[in-house]
Amino acid sequence: MNGLLIGRFQPFHLGHLEALRFALSKVDKLWVGLGSSNKSPEKNNPFSAEERKEMILSSIDDSMKEKISIYFIPDLDNHVKWIEKIDTIVPEFDIVFSNDELTNHLYSKRDIQVVPIPFLKRNELSGTNIRDLIIGDQNWNVLVPKGTENFLINHNAKERLKNL
Repeated sequence: MNGLLIGRFQPFHLGHLEALRFALSKVDKLWVGLGSSNKSPEKNNPFSAEERKEMILSSIDDSMKEKISIYFIPDLDNHVKWIEKIDTIVPEFDIVFSNDELTNHLYSKRDIQVVPIPFLKRNELSGTNIRDLIIGDQNWNVLVPKGTENFLINHNAKERLKNL
């Protein structure tokens, strides 16, 4: 059975890692969609799709890498067209992992099972919070996997985020 989980992963953090583990406990293969893949670096989307892919792959173990494939999902202004676009990018899937009500509604209408993702420390583990902590030179590294931490340090994330 194949599943789909889409996120922006700006940056990839421990909540995202737990979401991947949760999804992989329900499916054999997981298609991970990197949303907003067509966005230029901006405040809410500071990292490219390639950079986010690198963060994820450097943060998961080999057994997880064998079970996931990563796809770039561009943003579209129309949610129905966005879901149709996803169909042209990712292989078939049986389950969508999502907490978004509109996504749930649209996939449910297509008889695709939608499974909510348990949130882990949602207030702390949000990309916005982590980006703010990085800019403020506060303790952010405990909220991300080691691979993401190394990526952010090596790519001078603090200065990049300040300049957006």
